Order: sequence, then structure tokens, then C-alpha cells
Amino acid sequence: MTPFKQNTDIRFIIGPSCLGMVMVALGPEGLAAIMLDADERALQRAAVASFPTARAGSADDAALARCLEVVTACVEAPWAMPDLPLALQGTPFQQEVWQALRGIPCGHTITYGELAARIGRPGAVRAVAGACAANRLAMVVPCHRVIRHDGNLSGYRWGVARKQVLLARERAWRLGEK
Repeated sequence: MTPFKQNTDIRFIIGPSCLGMVMVALGPEGLAAIMLDADERALQRAAVASFPTARAGSADDAALARCLEVVTACVEAPWAMPDLPLALQGTPFQQEVWQALRGIPCGHTITYGELAARIGRPGAVRAVAGACAANRLAMVVPCHRVIRHDGNLSGYRWGVARKQVLLARERAWRLGEK
């Protein structure tokens, strides 16, 4: 995974969601990370591991608190994802995969092979899976919408159970069952 620029000012905040705790990291260029876990301390460690100079923010930081509020609402309703400014940092290949992920409509899934073909690299299925695994922006860059060629759910950085919940919620929304 490509590290963030060493001197980037990253602030993060952690709060509860229906999928467990959610950590939102915000930098000068926009949203740098959305990570999910059951353990708040694990998210704090992940924030510092991903952004060595990151500092914890608080609800007193209006921009950070608002970002957490918007992201938490999106955890509840992933079809209502606002257009947030993103601070994506990765290799050119990762960026290409992440951009293609953002083009998968809510409530739909594709396979890793289909995603590889979509970016014009049909032989790069494993590399596509690696780029999905390197994604720091849960739901905003919807790597949970990518499944195995046999239709099974494969690994998800934030747990297959969360992936299953997100996909079921999106599918129900698409079918009008909310």
C-alpha cells in the first residue's frame, strides 16, 4: 500500500455505526480513509499505521465531526453516498482500479475478472484483488461489490460479514425492499 506523504496533516475520528465502529480520516485534500472494525483501539492503531503523523480529532472539530456524520449515514444507507472530496493515494494501477470500483452501481456486483477486463487488463485478476485489498475508503470506493467468479463472497478488508450486510442492504434497496 502506498504510504501517505509524510508531512500530510491527517485528523481522524471514530464513532459507532450499524457495522461496528467506523474511523474517518480527513486530510487537507479530502477524505483519506474510512475503516471499519469492532474495536475502537484497533481503528486507532490502523489510523496511525496508515498515517504516521495522524492525530485524533474530536467532535469539537466541526469538519471532522460532519464528515463522520455523513459517513455514518452512508453506512446505514450506502445508496445515498454523497460526492465527497477524496484524498486517494496509491499507485497508478490502484487508482485505475479504484476509479472503476466507483463506477459499479449500488446494488450490483461484478467479479474480479470482470473488473480486470473493465480496466483493459483481463490478465490482472490477482493485481485487481490486491488493489481492492489496499483500498482505505470503505463504501466510498465500493470494493465490497466485487465477488469471486463462482459468485461467492471472498475476503473483505473489513470482514466478509460486513461485506454480506452491505451487499444485502444494497440489493434490497435496488429491489425496492428497503
